[in-house]
Amino acid sequence: MPKSSKNAFESCPCSGTTLDKLIQPALLAILAKEPLHGYELARRIGGIPNFLEQAPDLSGIYRFLKTLESRGLVVSSWDTSGNRQAKRLFEITAEGKKCLRHWTRTLENYRKAIDSLIVTTRNAVKDNR
Repeated sequence: MPKSSKNAFESCPCSGTTLDKLIQPALLAILAKEPLHGYELARRIGGIPNFLEQAPDLSGIYRFLKTLESRGLVVSSWDTSGNRQAKRLFEITAEGKKCLRHWTRTLENYRKAIDSLIVTTRNAVKDNR
């Protein structure tokens, strides 16, 4: 993301306009700990409690990683170490870490809104008994 203004994340999923893109903060959070291959990323996303019951589709993960890379949030390189086939290794960038901080605020706001909505719906159900 070349822009550094406060609106740099305006069209980013971290703005909260696309709940179906929660895979982005999951990928960034995992990569913030260490660089990983796509297969391991998918496995770890599947292991996040109460997020997904199984690892997401690997081809979808790679498509999403390509998008994150084109936006400058991750970089990749070929890992040719060992006696195995070369694999892409993904790593979060400084801009990706900024985006992850923005996601944290967005998710906290979602949680507050959802908690409030739960109270509202519970009260509505209770009042209509």
